Amino acid sequence: MTARIPTSALLDGLLRDANTERVTLAWLLDGLGDRSFGLVMLLLALLGAMPGVSAIVAPLLVILAVQMMLGRAGPVFPRRIAERSVPTHGLAQALRRAVPVLRAVEGFVHPRWATPFGATKRGVGLVVLLLGVLLLAPIPLSNVPPALAIALLAIAWLEEDGILLCIALAASALLLAIAAGAVWQAMGELGWVRGFL
Repeated sequence: MTARIPTSALLDGLLRDANTERVTLAWLLDGLGDRSFGLVMLLLALLGAMPGVSAIVAPLLVILAVQMMLGRAGPVFPRRIAERSVPTHGLAQALRRAVPVLRAVEGFVHPRWATPFGATKRGVGLVVLLLGVLLLAPIPLSNVPPALAIALLAIAWLEEDGILLCIALAASALLLAIAAGAVWQAMGELGWVRGFL
């Protein structure tokens, strides 16, 4: 079994292979292979943590999660989005800023606790779906905890780190339990579940 190439090295290699002036999202996702879900999930999670963006990011995360639950090999986007090109130079500049951060993360996040990530894809997809819905909660800063949980899941997925995946799933379960409790209490105060209390 060959050692898994770190995601930062994979991105570096993709940039070296990009011999054209423009590249497409389809080209990038194809080059990332089985890590495409993790990278898109991470980017959306980071965007979802920003104020005012979660309403746009949440539906995209839901679509991504449904595709994971369906067992797709990678995310599928409409042709107009997938084939839209960007200058290779601009992508290279963005990745030059991201790759050092990824390398730092890879210093302590790496493949361990061999987990069948293909088999867990549907479960992770379900958790991402529920966390994506939480991003829409109309409470200030309520988007940050689910976005961070999704980012943890994405990093664990990218590096096939079973320990981090377990930690991220436990944090997600706690977050979802707190949210469910808050909804139940609110329904009780509104009298919707009086018969059950």
